[in-house]
Amino acid sequence: MVGLTILGNNSALPAHERHPTAQALHWDEQIYLIDCGEGTQTQLSRYKIRRSKINHIFISHLHGDHYFGLIGLITSMGLMGREASLHLYSPPGLEDIINLQLKIADTRLPFPLHFHPLQANAALLSDKHVTVHCFPVMHRIPCWGFLFVEKKAPRSLLKEAAIAAGIPQVFFGRLKWGEDYQHKDGRLVRNDTVTTAAAPPLSYAYCADTLYMPSLAQVVAGVSLLYHEATFLHDEAERAQSRFHSTAVQAAQLAQVAQPQRLLLGHFSSKYEVLDEFLKEARPIFPSTDLALEGVTYLLKPLRRPSIVPIAKG
Repeated sequence: MVGLTILGNNSALPAHERHPTAQALHWDEQIYLIDCGEGTQTQLSRYKIRRSKINHIFISHLHGDHYFGLIGLITSMGLMGREASLHLYSPPGLEDIINLQLKIADTRLPFPLHFHPLQANAALLSDKHVTVHCFPVMHRIPCWGFLFVEKKAPRSLLKEAAIAAGIPQVFFGRLKWGEDYQHKDGRLVRNDTVTTAAAPPLSYAYCADTLYMPSLAQVVAGVSLLYHEATFLHDEAERAQSRFHSTAVQAAQLAQVAQPQRLLLGHFSSKYEVLDEFLKEARPIFPSTDLALEGVTYLLKPLRRPSIVPIAKG
């Protein structure tokens, strides 16, 4: 499964049964945690997401509603006997904060904890599933978005055609990467006769707390799923700007240019108990807009709108 589970969709204050920002991005057996607001580990338990599958945590910035749940999660992992390394990607400063908390509590973790400071447009991670880059956004303090792009072979195998052409199965993987096959007698099998161009890789872009930045459309163009903060409705545009946040209309305007398959709105101000107006503002501009609802997993699928799968509350 490749999908995004929303653990928290509110801004600074927990309110209306909504929690500060946290998301779990599932990529097959791996889970990438994006931000870790207060209550994140409770939400992980509530939606039956295994901590042991989280090896990489990405923190967009050092406002508390995006990382105050982190020290609790880390220490809980230690108490549960974790041994695998944990990697934290964040603005500089988080390492000092976490190490001080561990020192004051005289806590010794049974697993290696690695800190990776964010730098402009840096490549953060490349594993067997994805590549991850960060990009700067515009907030009151240094803040970053994250772009996850699927690693996949550039071509899809036409298995029956390959077998008919006498190509051994041990060569199939090389066909997916565009190689031709030459028989021992010199006969050449052109790659484009036994493969087709693959569907575009799946991708997810996370635009954290930010002013409206039209230039971000180039960074997140065409992604499978785009999350953009929409702290306020548009009648509060001036307030949004003064607090370095965006509105639902502005998020939709960005999506209108970037053309993701789907836009998710989140980071809602606690002043709004009901969120329906966010969709009423955004959908006339970008119809494929949804609210980032807690406990819902949004599946990423190529060339079609991601499905939505509710997760039963425990």
